[in-house]
Amino acid sequence: MTSTVSRESAAFANALDVIAQVEPRVAAAIGQELTDQRESLKLIASENYASPAVLLAMGNWFSDKYAEGTPGRRFYAACQNVDTVERLAAEHARELFGADHAYVQPHSGIDANLVAFWSILAHRGESPALEKAGVKNVDALTEADWGQLRRALGDQRMLGMSLDAGGHLTHGFRPNISGKMFEQSSYGTDPQTGLIDYAALRQRARDFRPLIIVAGYSAYPRLVDFAAMREIADEVGATLMVDMAHFAGLVAGRVLTGDFDPVPHAQVVTTTTHKSLRGPRGGMVLCTSEFAPSVDRGCPMVLGGPLPHVMAAKAVALAEARRPEFATYAQQIVANSRALAEGLLRRGVRLVTGGTDNHLVLVDVGGSGLTGRQAEAALLDAGLVTNRNSVPADPNGPWYTSGIRLGTPALTTRGFVEDELAQVGDLIADVLAATTAEGESKVKYRLDPQVADRVRARAAELLDAHPLYPEISLDLTGRA
Repeated sequence: MTSTVSRESAAFANALDVIAQVEPRVAAAIGQELTDQRESLKLIASENYASPAVLLAMGNWFSDKYAEGTPGRRFYAACQNVDTVERLAAEHARELFGADHAYVQPHSGIDANLVAFWSILAHRGESPALEKAGVKNVDALTEADWGQLRRALGDQRMLGMSLDAGGHLTHGFRPNISGKMFEQSSYGTDPQTGLIDYAALRQRARDFRPLIIVAGYSAYPRLVDFAAMREIADEVGATLMVDMAHFAGLVAGRVLTGDFDPVPHAQVVTTTTHKSLRGPRGGMVLCTSEFAPSVDRGCPMVLGGPLPHVMAAKAVALAEARRPEFATYAQQIVANSRALAEGLLRRGVRLVTGGTDNHLVLVDVGGSGLTGRQAEAALLDAGLVTNRNSVPADPNGPWYTSGIRLGTPALTTRGFVEDELAQVGDLIADVLAATTAEGESKVKYRLDPQVADRVRARAAELLDAHPLYPEISLDLTGRA
C-alpha cells in the first residue's frame, strides 16, 4: 500500500532538495526551523504562521525583477506581470479594509511608516530637500546637526504614544530615524488604570501643536478610540496617522469596528502584513485619496526597488483574509487572549490594565522580584516563547524591563481555543512562581528544574494536539 504525499509536502521537499544540491547547510537549517517552530509554544505577539500558499508565493521568478514605479508607470520594461500582482494586492487591501487607496510596496513596517511620514510632509508642502539643509552624510550628523536639520525642515512635530505605555520606537523616538526627522513628544496612560487618558492627550496636543499625531501600539492591551483621536487631530490641525501593524488582522476580521476601526478615521494608516494578518514579512500603507499621490512616490522617496515576489505573497495573504473563515480566526484570537488573561489573573499574576481587549496580554513581573529578562529566559527554559517588554513607568528601563508580552495569534492559527489558553496561563504562572532572581542581578535567575520539566512536558502535549503545518511532512533532509 502506497501513501499519498500531499502537494504541500512535495512542493517543499522538492524545493529543499534543490537547495541542498548547492548548499546543504542552508537546506538543513530551513528544515530545522520547521521542526523548532513545531516544538515551540509561541506566544510572541508579533509573530504568526503564514500559510503554505503564502510561503510558496515568495519563492519564484518575481524575485528576479526590478520594478521601480507603480503599475503602468515603471522605470523598467517588461513589468506587466508585476503590475498584475501589485494591482491584485492593492485591490484586496482596499476591499478588505475599506480604504480609498492601498500602497503595497513597503518592505517592512518601518518602511511603511517612513513612507507615511514623508508623504504627509510632502502633502503639506513642508518637505524641503535635505540638500537644502546642507546634509551630505546623515549617519555622521551630531545632535546639534539634527537640531539644525529639524529647523531646516520647518520644526516639524510628532505626538506619539510613549514607549513604556505601549508605543513603538518608530513613532518619533531618537534611536529611530523618525526621532531625527521630527521634534517629538509623547502621550501616555493614566497611572492608575493604565488606559489612554484622552483628556490629557487633548491638552498635550493643544500645547505641542504637532503636525502628525500617531496612534497605534505594540504593547497596549486595550482598544483605542480612533474617532476621539481624529477629533483631537482636527482640533489642532494635525494629520492623524495610525500604525495598526499589531492589530491589522483584528480590523480585517471585523473584530474592531466603529470607533475602534482606524481606517474610517485616520488619513493615513500603516501596517505590517505578517503579524495578526498572517501574511509575508512586509508593510503596507492605506490612505485617503488626497494622500495617494504622495504615498505612491514611496519608491524612490524612501524605498528601493519593490519586492515583487513578496507583493505576490501579500496578494495571496490578503485574498485569504477576505474569506469568511478569517473573521472566525480573528474573533478566536481575542477570545483566546481574554482566556489567557483570566487564567493568569486567577493565579494572582499582575496584568497591565487588569486584562485585555485585543490580541496581547502584558504581564508585570516586577512584583515577583523578577526582571522581564529573567522571566523571558525562565519561560524559554520551560518551552514557552515570549518576549520581555516595558511596562508603564518601568524602573528597569527598555533593556531589562519589568514585563513580558504575550500574544495569541500564532497559537490561534494552530487551533488552540480558550480552555487551552487558560492552561497556558497556568503554565506561565507556575514558571514565574518557581523562578527567583540570583542576588541583585537583573539577568541571573534560578528556575526549579522539576517545574521546568513538568511545564515543558505539558506544553509538548498541547502542541501535539495541534500540529503545525499538518499538511507538510518532511524530515530534516527535506524528503517528503
